[in-house]
Amino acid sequence: MTDPTQDHVGLTDTFASRRYFRKFEVITVHLLRVAATMEAEGAISKQEVRIVSRYLSGLLYTFRALSMKYLLVGRDTGRFFGSLAMDKRDSGFPVAAELLTMANDAQQAQVHLANMPTEDDLKTDMVRTIIGDQAIPTKLQFALSQRLYYEELLKGQLFWARNDPECHWIGNKGERRKFMIHWAVYDSQINLPVIYLMQLEDSGKTALPKDQRRWPEVQAHLMAQSLGGLKLVTIAKGFDQDFDDLHPKHMRRIHVGPMYSSAYTEQSGPLRQVLEDAQSPQGQDWALAWTTEELESEEVIEERAGWFSTVEREVFALDPFGGQGAETGATRTQRSIILPQRPFQVLAERNPPGFTDVRKFVVSKAGQVLRY
Repeated sequence: MTDPTQDHVGLTDTFASRRYFRKFEVITVHLLRVAATMEAEGAISKQEVRIVSRYLSGLLYTFRALSMKYLLVGRDTGRFFGSLAMDKRDSGFPVAAELLTMANDAQQAQVHLANMPTEDDLKTDMVRTIIGDQAIPTKLQFALSQRLYYEELLKGQLFWARNDPECHWIGNKGERRKFMIHWAVYDSQINLPVIYLMQLEDSGKTALPKDQRRWPEVQAHLMAQSLGGLKLVTIAKGFDQDFDDLHPKHMRRIHVGPMYSSAYTEQSGPLRQVLEDAQSPQGQDWALAWTTEELESEEVIEERAGWFSTVEREVFALDPFGGQGAETGATRTQRSIILPQRPFQVLAERNPPGFTDVRKFVVSKAGQVLRY
């Protein structure tokens, strides 16, 4: 057994930390454009891309808040406040503990802000220190960065370690209501954001979001099953068995990451060599994996429930090619990679094995997205 914390590293250098956050801000903006490109191709629906874009925007706000928290890392602020811990081997993202701490800080943000000087007062004191004392106002800069951090937390709409399920009506099928449920987690085992979407039919008397008995149970069930190690078919079958009047028809799970960067991560595999050979300029030395798993209901069968009644059970379609469906627990699995132009050129030239079926989204500084 290996200790996963050995793969965690603190970004203690001021400029390295700022470049890291700047890199992720660029990547997240590109991800929003990639999601729009997927919608244009018909890979995901308009409603799904709207949901996914909301979670991606939450990631952007989360990184923005953390960048404020650690803005003065590596500088003598007169107070030890640590540094961002990131997973350098498995994900390239911050470790899950960072998001858990951030959630706790959000609960107390109002109290912290009430005891802090205002932004204008801090800036005025900075000017006095620079002009009067002819010194760098590091402690005041730190105080301002913490104020901005708590203000970001108060704005909300961030990506948390747990983003509880939400339910939206999408139409009717005969007498049944159709709903889209979505939720997301920051998987603590692999330190990656994972987004879930489920379409289901509701044959219950009361609409699911208004059902005071079923809806809390559904939320608790889904969050308890949101583990990267569980196959989609396991999650869907468990849900189908536990709720006789809810019928899951389609599930989608999106893994955002890992992020590869020659400056920050130590992942093995061909991408590491590609990024090293590309020798990209600052801010362009990265690649981000994006994996989508889909599970569809193939047919419905009836099972006995007690002496005089039956219930419907879903039969899910698994990928028939090469027996991979049974292994992956999904109808389809699509791997994608998002990367800037120069790393893509090196990847195309090297053409390493295993990348033939991977969709490549190439992004430019101008915001264009091309798919190969």
